[in-house]
Amino acid sequence: MDKRSQSTMEQNQERDRAGVWYGVLAYTAWGILPLYWKLLQGIPALEILAHRIVWSFVFVGIILTITRGWPRLFAVMKQTKNVLSLFLAGFFMSINWYTYIWAVNSGHVIEASMGYYINPLFVVLLGVVILKEKLNRWQGLAIFLALIGVLIMTIQYGQIPWISLILAISFSLYGLSKKLINVDSLTSLALETAIVMPIALFYIINRQVQNVGALGRVSVAEMLILFGTGVITAIPLLAFAQGAKRIKLIMLGFLQYITPTSTLLLGIFIFKEHFSRTHLIGFSFIWAGLLVFIVVNVYQVTKMQNKKHETRQV
Repeated sequence: MDKRSQSTMEQNQERDRAGVWYGVLAYTAWGILPLYWKLLQGIPALEILAHRIVWSFVFVGIILTITRGWPRLFAVMKQTKNVLSLFLAGFFMSINWYTYIWAVNSGHVIEASMGYYINPLFVVLLGVVILKEKLNRWQGLAIFLALIGVLIMTIQYGQIPWISLILAISFSLYGLSKKLINVDSLTSLALETAIVMPIALFYIINRQVQNVGALGRVSVAEMLILFGTGVITAIPLLAFAQGAKRIKLIMLGFLQYITPTSTLLLGIFIFKEHFSRTHLIGFSFIWAGLLVFIVVNVYQVTKMQNKKHETRQV
């Protein structure tokens, strides 16, 4: 191997390592978010959501100003199709954020983690139902196993785990809406929050006028934590974007399970939520479904890469 090839290989390895660390940072940050929301437990979830939307837009707006990204944002807004897609993305994002914040501060962290475990399988299901994609037998088996896990908990506790389902469905629909436009994550977050920000800002002002708003009523520390919701929303997204540039999608697919695993562990060991035998059985079916799903994806990606390699050699 000549020096140039060795240098290129070392650069690629360094890029991959950096990409993995960016991915780990992003997914870990998302996984431990419950710790942050618990600091705001005395504030209604809807008000936390409104502040998160407003301060996310403010923080991302500052970054766009520094990086001169506003022209890119306005270019995307000029197309009617993009505006509709962004409206849907902002709507589903708001549902997802509210449900997650409410779940965490209402003692349902374990159920919230389940939502993000089953999310990839819901994405496949949406592809079949909406995009008319074909479902192979292994993907069908993965979804079936996860469905059994959900049904076990539904039958045992006598109620549908709606928190998990709302989180999975809203996040899947959010991803589907974003697929309709081709824009970087930072610009996307700015646009999505801009769409719903007027409603959020009106809600905050209305709460303040009625003297029931958080600003001025809670401690200075809690107000700073509220303002910081924009930072803790944008930073993981920026890390994720950097990771996605450097490593393959299949590696990101593995790393994404850091988030629900971290959340589940927080629910069990930090917040002391009850994790019963029924939970264990139900989660085991979901984990089995995810294992099938991951193995199938790895096999398909490897097969495609081998075909490309063979084509290049010919």
